[in-house]
Amino acid sequence: MVKSLTVINICMLFTCDSCIVEDKAAQSLLNKIIHTSLVNTTNQVEVLQRDPNSPLYSVKTFEELRLKEELLKGVYSMGFNRPSKIQENALPMMLAEPPQNLIAQSQSGTGKTAAFALAMLSHVNPAKKWTQCLCISPTYELALQTGKVIEQMGKYYPEVKLAYAIRGNKLDRGMKLQEQIVIGTPGTVLDWCSKLKIIDPKKISVFVLDEADVMIATQGHQDQSIRIQRMLPKECQMLLFSATFEDSVWKFAERVVPDPNIIKLKREEETLDTIKQYYVLCSDKEEKFTALCNIYGAITIAQAMIFCHTRKTAGWLAAELTKEGHVVALLSGEMTVEQRAAVIERFREGKEKVLVTTNVCSRGIDVEQVSVVINFDLPMDKDGNADNETYLHRIGRTGRFGKRGLAVNMIDSKHSMNILNQIEDHFNKKINKLDTDDLDEIEKISN
Repeated sequence: MVKSLTVINICMLFTCDSCIVEDKAAQSLLNKIIHTSLVNTTNQVEVLQRDPNSPLYSVKTFEELRLKEELLKGVYSMGFNRPSKIQENALPMMLAEPPQNLIAQSQSGTGKTAAFALAMLSHVNPAKKWTQCLCISPTYELALQTGKVIEQMGKYYPEVKLAYAIRGNKLDRGMKLQEQIVIGTPGTVLDWCSKLKIIDPKKISVFVLDEADVMIATQGHQDQSIRIQRMLPKECQMLLFSATFEDSVWKFAERVVPDPNIIKLKREEETLDTIKQYYVLCSDKEEKFTALCNIYGAITIAQAMIFCHTRKTAGWLAAELTKEGHVVALLSGEMTVEQRAAVIERFREGKEKVLVTTNVCSRGIDVEQVSVVINFDLPMDKDGNADNETYLHRIGRTGRFGKRGLAVNMIDSKHSMNILNQIEDHFNKKINKLDTDDLDEIEKISN
């Protein structure tokens, strides 16, 4: 068997708060880069209208939106044949007259960026040579990614121009922008609106705040976003998007977006019904490795993802598996976004059958061939309790696209057994001990 190990070492540890923020932003950027097409999601969309008495519109084709011909051509040239689930509900609200405010939950790959890009391009009056639409992203790289989507969608609409309010793009005080759409980071956008007076915020008709959950992880960005929003006219349409909606994100969204319509994705916990879950009792990491090798014969044809708690364990495990002749890829947080994307692409293409990773790969990354997820270490929060959300995201890498999946949890202490029990309680689902009798079932699932 060919031995192969994809490992890239960069000495950069994500330990401080600011580094955690960077990693969250990097994860978001990674998801944008690797999702070159729409993700086939089973999530149900829940719509909460500002006015519950108003009719609920959704569309099944882009033609129903009565878009300008130039924009319709742009949409189709990007490979969108019909609206995604999020777009079906969000676009009629975003394109409504009078404008409606929106708070939407949406992960990468759902067509979210294309939806608000289309809304901005639709609302622009190309005859007016000043900034009318403003979009803020948490980082320089994310702003560039979003700008790329707007440029692609607007390529048949050359009268509409786009400017980037990002670091290094220096403009003189008092100079007036003629570009109708500006995308940038909060600090630079705030400078352009207040200090340099390059943008007149009172002329903005659409304000988009993207990646809100990443944004609020940086205190400065949150404050800057609120200051920008307060400069805008009351009639300005406010659109806010976030992949997750913890309480802190909701509080921020409510401050920034008055009287919103809300689109939420129902939790994907139903995916647990398609995933067989087991645990294996071991005494230490070496015994966990032996147990992994013992069951690995049943999953050789499928692709597997193995999650570890630390970079050190992930590196050790990848090296040990390689010694055993397995074709292994290693993915961890110290890699650059481009390096991570390259590793994931190789795994998607089947060049490696096993991906050993830390939590950087636990959410948003879909590889259709993955039928087995192994928690070499169970996910814990900073207090040492079960991280149920991460567990759900991890095992959700299998059992996708309507297929059956398998999750195996390695237990090596009373503490890890306690974490497993917490997970069982949280999801109200019993996880069985893996017996040799189960191996035939595993083989059927994993092939």
